[in-house]
Amino acid sequence: MISELPQRASRVVELGAGTGVFTHALLDAGIPPDKLLVVELNAELHAYLHEQFPLVRVVNGNATELKDIATRDGFLTTGLADAVVSGLGLLSLPRALQKSIVEAAFSVLKPEGCLIQFTYGPKSPLPPDLLAELGLSARRGGFAWRNVPPASVFVFTRVRSEQLRAVRS
Repeated sequence: MISELPQRASRVVELGAGTGVFTHALLDAGIPPDKLLVVELNAELHAYLHEQFPLVRVVNGNATELKDIATRDGFLTTGLADAVVSGLGLLSLPRALQKSIVEAAFSVLKPEGCLIQFTYGPKSPLPPDLLAELGLSARRGGFAWRNVPPASVFVFTRVRSEQLRAVRS
């Protein structure tokens, strides 16, 4: 998952951090703690993450409210994120909630930024019609055959016309 980060990425948001497996990996990959924003909905996991990563911005909140969270926390005062890394179970969520989460993720990303999504199974967790509606493209990154069930990483980016639109706004 971490290998899919854009080259020279330094500002990252993590959604659904759970016990912090990817948080550790992001820090180990050189993401500065003060440039990592972790959003976790579960209050107990939030408390655990806050204790485990005292130098990281760990916020108890809903991924659909990411822009408000990032603004309120001050994360956006120094610029947009290079990537959003997500361990959320998008595959099992209703389409409307998928759409809200993905829109929120792209609202805090640079025009060339990406959403990196961990998922179980070989297919994209976002249906093609939703990708088209949001102006996004998807490519499969890594695949973990040894994981049970097998896990995939998908990288979502704006299609070129959407990147240009994001730059202009």
